[in-house]
Amino acid sequence: MADDTAAVAALDCGTNSTRLLIVDAHGAVLDRQMRITRLGEAVDATHKLSADAITRTIAVLEDYRRAMDRYGVVRARLVATSAARDAVNVDEFFAAAEAATGVRPELLSGFEEGQLSFIGATASLPADSRGAVGVLVVDIGGGSTELAAGVPSGAGAATSPEVGAVSLDIGCVRLTERFFHHDPPLPHELADAQEVVDAEVERARTELPPMASGGILIGLAGTVSTLAALDLGLPHYERARIHHAVLTKDAVDGWLERLATEDSRARRARPGMVEGRADVIVGGVVVLAAVMNGFGYGECLVSEDDILDGLVASLR
Repeated sequence: MADDTAAVAALDCGTNSTRLLIVDAHGAVLDRQMRITRLGEAVDATHKLSADAITRTIAVLEDYRRAMDRYGVVRARLVATSAARDAVNVDEFFAAAEAATGVRPELLSGFEEGQLSFIGATASLPADSRGAVGVLVVDIGGGSTELAAGVPSGAGAATSPEVGAVSLDIGCVRLTERFFHHDPPLPHELADAQEVVDAEVERARTELPPMASGGILIGLAGTVSTLAALDLGLPHYERARIHHAVLTKDAVDGWLERLATEDSRARRARPGMVEGRADVIVGGVVVLAAVMNGFGYGECLVSEDDILDGLVASLR
């Protein structure tokens, strides 16, 4: 029988980062960590996880296992997303990940990833927003971007049957590796990336359920939180200030213009730039700008609650 009084954990092995969330029986956060591991390095070209990328990620998972032991975690979910979906040697990585953590990895489909992101991002919305307006969640990852649309079902819900989701192969790492061969990207490289992203966003718009007027856009993941930190002028990461900050369309367009015309060294020197993010953030901002333009949103609500929060909700 499950122990409902003990801590649970969620581990997310993404294309760019590997993350951990541990919560207690009441949902209070005990530990939340993120490391840039670049598991999906070159996967777009090779369709294979490199030995170095696997080694980097497993080392972090071993650290996370030690954290789970410190907090007495009794149940956990470990998921992998875009890079693992694309890799022919995913079983090799999964075997090493299970040995490192004692948790059997799950390969999420893009639809599952989008639904879990929606659940996590909407659980802590103000009460007058839940169930009252339509929400579009954009989760910009390293290999893919998930768009999920629906009406939030309430705080702490583990399922959300009213949510439609679509996964697009336009993550920040994938776009950078595929299109940006110069630093900063040349104008035609940026234009080529924007053309592909615009087409994918238009496809998503036709596949998702129609959004009612007055709905809100919620943005997730490293690109969005880093952009919020830059826009707020934060010298260091401050979750409380970033969570539920608002990015206007003008601000996003302005940051895209600035970041795309300076090299990664200059981006890295900006206060608020997360280590390991400077070389791929332009691709991520291209996606956010295209989503805001394609769906007609003037603002994006930033959420630091995401797929990890959706995963722990399913364990409690």
